[in-house]
Amino acid sequence: VRVRIGSPITGYGSESRNRAARQRIPHKTWTDEEGVEHVVVNFHIRGPHGAGKVYSEMFKDKVEKQWKFMYLIVEVTSPSPAQLMLESYVPA
Repeated sequence: VRVRIGSPITGYGSESRNRAARQRIPHKTWTDEEGVEHVVVNFHIRGPHGAGKVYSEMFKDKVEKQWKFMYLIVEVTSPSPAQLMLESYVPA
């Protein structure tokens, strides 16, 4: 991601001039039918050479009691569009 948009990278909630809107990161939490906690977080990122959007979902592993990614995808929108899948969980 640093190669595509540069460093330092900043993250923010929405594309807005409103500071409060940029500071709020949209997220959704829920518990599935098996009692596993999930959280979905989507936010914008910007670096000196470009920008993009991050899509992620995590779940709390019931055995290890650790949060794990279901997916972590960065969609680079500029300078050249690209989609990078950084994490993908496939259950055994």
